Parts: sequence; structure tokens; C-alpha cells
Amino acid sequence: MKHASHPWAWLPLGLTMLVAAGCADRGYVKQADYDARISQIEARLQNQENRSDQLEQDMQQKFAQYDASIRQVAGRIQVDSMSHFAFDDATLQDQDKPMLDDFAKVIGHYHPYALVTVEGFADPAGSHAYNQRLGEKRAQAVRDYLVNSGGLSADKVRAVSYGEARDRQDAPGKTRDEGMENRRVTLVVDLSGHDQEQRAASATDGT
Repeated sequence: MKHASHPWAWLPLGLTMLVAAGCADRGYVKQADYDARISQIEARLQNQENRSDQLEQDMQQKFAQYDASIRQVAGRIQVDSMSHFAFDDATLQDQDKPMLDDFAKVIGHYHPYALVTVEGFADPAGSHAYNQRLGEKRAQAVRDYLVNSGGLSADKVRAVSYGEARDRQDAPGKTRDEGMENRRVTLVVDLSGHDQEQRAASATDGT
């Protein structure tokens, strides 16, 4: 799925400036070497965009049966409304586990290098500090399920909390029965780890 204005469309210009600065520090560099370096950077960015587009399509197809919103945000894939929680509770509900199972299958099989961030949220009832902790517990519950039951690598899944953050509430100001949409986790998939692993492997191999 192509986008009219991609979140990282500005990167080639910025990286061109960085390459130029680096070349200036080392002295004269042949134009051919400079052009080759720029081509490598552009190819890497294009590959990352292609992977993000493919993952978004995979997710859209896989989760069509679920009540989940999938979109690209700043070059990452964001899956909203994956799991919801009872009031003042951080217990993962059985009804949400099939969605998480399918998510883990897609990531584990096609994108095992991706970094998954589980974002936990709470409705605005209670204190800010309490909701921050509750959001963390909810995120941790989903993270543990993805690792222990979904088979994702523990070092590739992290949990963070946004608590009752107003700008992230799906049902602004709502609590209890009306605030279910606020008591949730969101999954964010970052595919940039693929390039980092490739560079690390190349350095190890001496290539």
C-alpha cells in the first residue's frame, strides 16, 4: 500500500547532508564513491518502506475478522484495540487471545527481527500515578502472553504505559462501563531492526 506522503520521505536529504559532512571530515572522496553511498542509503530506505507496506497489508488481511485498526504512523505499524480490560483490572481476557495469537504468528514467521512495543492505557478514573501503573500492568500482561504463548523473542517485545494520557483516549473522559475503549493496549511494530541486524551480521562476517 503506497502513500502519497511517506513519514520518512525527508530522510534522503538529511542523510545526504550527513554523508557530505562525513566525507568533508575525511578529505576528498571520489564522486563515484559518494554516489554509491547515497544509492545504498536510498535503497535501504526503500526496502524498509516496502517491508512496512507489506506488513500493513498482511495485518489488514489477517485481522479483518477482528475489531482492530491498523495503520502506519511515522514509519511504524500501529495496531489499535487489540485487547481491552475490565475496570481497575489488568487480567488479559480469553476473548482477546486469538487476536494476539494471530499477531504473534505474523510477526514471528515473517518479521522476527521487528521490535514490538506494547502500549498500555487506562481510563481517567483514579489518580494519574495509579493509572500509569495500571497501564504498565496491562501492557506487561500482553507482552508476557506474546512471549510465553506466542513465541516471540523476549528481547524484541517491550511494555510501556501511557496511563490516562488524554491525547490517546479513544473515549475521551469516559470511565467504567463507558470507558472500555480507554482500557486497552496498542501494539506498535518497528521494522527498522532488520537493517540494524544486517549491519551487525555484516560486521561480524567482516563483509
